[in-house]
Amino acid sequence: MRGRNAERERIEQLLVDARQGKSGALLLHGDAGIGKTALLDHAADRADGTRVLRVEGIESEMELAFGGLHQLFLPVLDLVDGLPQPQAAALRAVFGLTADGVRDPFTVGLAVLTMLSEAASGGPLLCLVDDAQWLDQPSVDMLTFAARRLRAEGVVMLFAVRDGAPGAAVKGLPRLHVEGLERADAAELLPGLPPYVADRVIEEARGNPLALIELSAALTPAQRAGRLGPLALPEEGAGLPSRIQDGFLEQIRRLPEAAQAVLLVAAADDSGDLTVVLRAAQPLGAAVEDLEPAERAGFVRVSGTVVRFRHPLVRYAAYQGAPLARRIAAHRALARALGDAGQAHRRAWHLAAASTGPDERVAEELERVAEWAGSRQAMASASAAYERAAQLTADPGPRARRLVRAAQRAADAGQDERCGALADQVPLPLDDPGVAADFARARAVVELGFRRPETAARILLDSADLTGTDRPDTVASLLTDAVHAAFSAGDATLIEEIASRAPDLPVLAVPARLCGGNVSGALDALRALAQDCRDPDTGAMDRLMTGIHCQLTGDHAAAREDAAGAVAHCREQGIGGWLPTTLHLLAQTELALGRHDEASVHAAEGLRLAEYHDLAHRAAHLRAALAMTAAIRGDEERGRALAAEALAYTRPRGVGRGTADALWALGVLELGLGRAEAALEPLESALHPLNSAPEPQNCAPQSLEPARSLNSAPEPLNSTPQPLDSAPHKAAGPLLCLPLLADLVEAAGRAGRPERAKEPARLLGEWATALGQPALSALARRCQALTGPDSTAEEHFTAALALHENGSDYDRARTALLYGEWLRRLRRQIDARDQLRAALEAFERLGARPWAGRARAELGAAGGETGLTTREDGPISLLSPQEREVVRLAAAGASNREIAAQLFLSPRTVGHHLYRAFPKLGVGSRTELAALLAPVHDS
Repeated sequence: MRGRNAERERIEQLLVDARQGKSGALLLHGDAGIGKTALLDHAADRADGTRVLRVEGIESEMELAFGGLHQLFLPVLDLVDGLPQPQAAALRAVFGLTADGVRDPFTVGLAVLTMLSEAASGGPLLCLVDDAQWLDQPSVDMLTFAARRLRAEGVVMLFAVRDGAPGAAVKGLPRLHVEGLERADAAELLPGLPPYVADRVIEEARGNPLALIELSAALTPAQRAGRLGPLALPEEGAGLPSRIQDGFLEQIRRLPEAAQAVLLVAAADDSGDLTVVLRAAQPLGAAVEDLEPAERAGFVRVSGTVVRFRHPLVRYAAYQGAPLARRIAAHRALARALGDAGQAHRRAWHLAAASTGPDERVAEELERVAEWAGSRQAMASASAAYERAAQLTADPGPRARRLVRAAQRAADAGQDERCGALADQVPLPLDDPGVAADFARARAVVELGFRRPETAARILLDSADLTGTDRPDTVASLLTDAVHAAFSAGDATLIEEIASRAPDLPVLAVPARLCGGNVSGALDALRALAQDCRDPDTGAMDRLMTGIHCQLTGDHAAAREDAAGAVAHCREQGIGGWLPTTLHLLAQTELALGRHDEASVHAAEGLRLAEYHDLAHRAAHLRAALAMTAAIRGDEERGRALAAEALAYTRPRGVGRGTADALWALGVLELGLGRAEAALEPLESALHPLNSAPEPQNCAPQSLEPARSLNSAPEPLNSTPQPLDSAPHKAAGPLLCLPLLADLVEAAGRAGRPERAKEPARLLGEWATALGQPALSALARRCQALTGPDSTAEEHFTAALALHENGSDYDRARTALLYGEWLRRLRRQIDARDQLRAALEAFERLGARPWAGRARAELGAAGGETGLTTREDGPISLLSPQEREVVRLAAAGASNREIAAQLFLSPRTVGHHLYRAFPKLGVGSRTELAALLAPVHDS
């Protein structure tokens, strides 16, 4: 381990931490032969008293779903029986121990997390994952999922990845680049060579330890003595891995024919099973004794029933150096050796590797492999199997179907570019309407997830029009998905166009009737839809759309109930792909109800899931929601950063709703900080998010002073606002922006632009009257107070406060603040103090710091006492976001295992968070915790 002091210290510190109960993970990356495996070996050597699990990626095994995970856990497979039943069932299924499917990849990830935690229950655990780029993607996904969530289990996970090698992607882990050795350290690996020869080898090897050893070993005695020059080393133009590989290949060709044959079979094999290798080598004229020359040469190691190559480049040289005919013969021999049903997936891949043209029998076997992998949520492996099956299919119809399924599974795996590439290969036109509908969904998933939601909606709408006659059973799901994409685009015209295709379809009846001016009919349809959602068989999309419609029409309590039901449905039914979307809706409903802590927790969970699975579209929406919670709390730096990141994604892709929400958050941030003029631009831009708009300016903070009258004379206009839709019966467009109209009215008035408040206030009033929801009506009455004459303002303010009574404490405090400001302006100081004090107390309790600052400034100006009456943020503000989530669930009565399952943590990490949270909150039991947090949940 010469020249590796920094790397050794980093690894050894992780091992020291593990002995103290702390977990850690590290990704070692660098060139082939640079020493990554040696560092893993060093970790294993230093892991005294530590259980070690190890797996090595094999290139030919990359498409075998969960093969790497199975190999890693073989020594501790008995622990599966002690897992919670859903997790145990999931692992047995992905390992092929049962015929059951897996509905949710997160259940598998949680099972892996729990397995690692259980394996470390008797002491530290070290997991070594070598050549992870050649591990199957589902195994890598589950192992990194677990590695990112380990906290207090005493588990160390080390991954080694070759730079530049195609294969599985290892994401989200701390990285350590393993570089070449310094010249002095490199020279120590070349004892006995003359200086000229050593210098030439060092120059060629470029500090790569394996290259130093192999290039020096390949020297002839004359070259070693330095008598010949130039040295017969590989050509300058060859890459270093190729030079090393060529050296291995030259040595392999010196072996006897039978030894080369058994080495080729071992290289083509994907299991390392000595019995299988020897069984397959026999018809090729090789036997067990023919392994001896390869063992003596150091190419392979045989222990017990396992044969392993010394280095991946040896395996690669043994395989690629053999003629094509011999490689095909090796794969056929392996397929025969794996003929039993338990090895069907491996057998199918070997048959495919041995195929040189279309072969329907092999294609059918691969399709069964794809279905098996898909049923276990190994979508990348399923996609690869479908794609290879399509390549072996001559008939255009079945080939198209298999390519469409490959594209769908690639989209499910988050491989958007690959999904698009596969879709481009589909032979058109498609005669089967069902395949055509699936093709449209695959294209739409990519568009919605990574490009333009409007295009996704159009693709789905066109497909519904084309396939509706022949396959009417596909229309409902296509149009439902289309209207969901249109909502994301924030395009009311497109929503109306989609809804008009099937106005009697329950999930489309609400927007269809709203767009047609039949508001009462839309509300009737929504009530019927909400009733249908109580049926446990209701799908995730219908539940989601019902919540969206309730939120749209101002029934925030019902929307929260539907959103919570959708989240629970996704968790219970294993529909993990929809969790970030349903959590986003739940966070939005909680924001509308003034439950800012809960909104932050759910949005943060959704963002973690979206980021992990590369759901960039949903991540942008969730960042906008978190930007709003930051804005309300006055966390300016975080709010701006989140909004900017969201806008960087949503604006160029026409994600109108995400753009509007991010701009709204920026407007609320400015408004809370007393910068009404700066708030006006993003709030007005949010009304028209699909139009181009300049980036919001980063204004310098200003002091908070008592507000001037919102009814004061206007200052000269600097810009002209864009017109809004005129009335509820004209279009549903204003519904998409109703909640932010109240903030726009306030910003316009406080900035001395009352004429820019008139139209938003009128529009909000008309829709509030039509929809009849107290929350909207309260905001409308507040806006009428701000924009109307002083003679009617008090009537509107008091009516708004009454309508707020069972709604959001935050909105009620906002109204009380504005009412108190109005009273103070009329010199009704005593009345003003009552309203301002109530607003201040509410803002302090909610942690809305900038609004509390505004209320305090106004209260002081009214001659009131401005000292704090409660702790500013409430006890839960002392906790980290992760601790908040754990504490919230513990207060609700969930056990550590239940919390772990819901938050994708290990039970030991949950216990660690509670251990840290209890002293911060000053409690000693879950009972005390529930009592302490009850006011927070009730607020």
